[in-house]
Amino acid sequence: MTSSFLDYFRCPERYARFSVKEGLTGDPGYFRFGEKTICYGKYNGGRQIVAPVETLENAYLDTIVGDGTVSLPFDPNEVAGNLRYEIYARSNHDKVHSAVSRAYYFFRPAMPIGVRKHLQKIHLNGWNEVVFPHWPVDRSVDHLHQQLLLLSLKANKISKIPFIWFWPNGSASAAIMTHDVETLKGKDFCGALMDIDDSFGIKASFQVVPERRYKVTNQFLDSITNRGFELCVQDLNHDGHLYRNRQQFIARAAKINSYGREWGAKGFRGAILYRRQEWFDALEFSYDMSVPNVANLDPQRGGCCTVMPYFVGKLLELPVTTTQDYSLLHILKHYSIDLWKRQIELTMESHGLLSFIIHPDYVIESREQEVYKALLGHLVHLKDEGKIWISTPKEVDQWWRERADLTLIEKDGNWHIEGAGKERASIAYASEKDGRLEFSVELAVAESATAKSAK
Repeated sequence: MTSSFLDYFRCPERYARFSVKEGLTGDPGYFRFGEKTICYGKYNGGRQIVAPVETLENAYLDTIVGDGTVSLPFDPNEVAGNLRYEIYARSNHDKVHSAVSRAYYFFRPAMPIGVRKHLQKIHLNGWNEVVFPHWPVDRSVDHLHQQLLLLSLKANKISKIPFIWFWPNGSASAAIMTHDVETLKGKDFCGALMDIDDSFGIKASFQVVPERRYKVTNQFLDSITNRGFELCVQDLNHDGHLYRNRQQFIARAAKINSYGREWGAKGFRGAILYRRQEWFDALEFSYDMSVPNVANLDPQRGGCCTVMPYFVGKLLELPVTTTQDYSLLHILKHYSIDLWKRQIELTMESHGLLSFIIHPDYVIESREQEVYKALLGHLVHLKDEGKIWISTPKEVDQWWRERADLTLIEKDGNWHIEGAGKERASIAYASEKDGRLEFSVELAVAESATAKSAK
């Protein structure tokens, strides 16, 4: 019952005494937990609401805080899973694989970009009126777990709860840059894009389409990895039909996995951010990057409603937490980084992962390059201020798996972290201030040892 909460905070089990009231029956629906956190699941005693309207019932009012325990009118594991795995938005899969959608992707390679933009705008009409997930960043899962931690503080009548901090060496947040290579024109620009990244001291991942789009040679793949950039597999042929049906997906997944083994790639991304998370078990990768946080501007609506990585079975999901460059530049026609900065701000408020998709195909011209360079400059500024850890998806995947295996142990009244990778891990404390969580982070183990030896 507490696995989602413990996986999120990595705190001692004694602070995860949650129970669920009996009587969770019927179909899932929407409700609130507190003032702002929208949930989707079965709710004891509440009316089933099939849409995220403003007048949702507040499950917080039906929550009972006892001596060390919290009794909830819903299952937080179910709610977190329904949001992360987009159960609430399942009907969107059928819409993106409709006859109209299949026709669009059949003719898409021959369409001028102007025609594509026009059709996409028609499809996205009303995107800014979508109530849920919340634009431009949805943190419903994060707020859910934060509310549970506040209740645990209250139930245990303590001032603070220790947990293993989210990022290595006490970093407040993390950031990754990713490049989806869609066309031959974009493939030919990869070298110049790597030059731009290197000029800011940033290494990125390149998601390469194995078949049909362009010729993939060992020389091209080596040109990426030999420069210290990361190589990932993007779809199979980028035709928009990877998840059309289970049988076809299984056949394509087998070929995708073989390319992953051949290339030594640890990561995968579905083309156009199409996904069906209940099928991810067929993918033999360490991590996936196909799920947007909020997908108002994507063909497949929905979103995982969290700014943190999470496991889908054995696969780690690194959610896309910012707007893609194509949507920013060609749909919204914003030639500034103001939207990205707002998404960065909101994500960092929850100490989440900043994840970007920049296509080499769409930053070839100088105007687009200047926007991208402004973004890189902003990220480097945040790094220099000690606010973010800029890394690669592979390194984030490795860290998050290490963190999942670390344990907090109490010895002689002090907390210690045990497990492989503990030298990079930090102990944090959650406390309550004016009804909100407040975090304090101790120095990482290695840094503390250095500080002590310097005294």
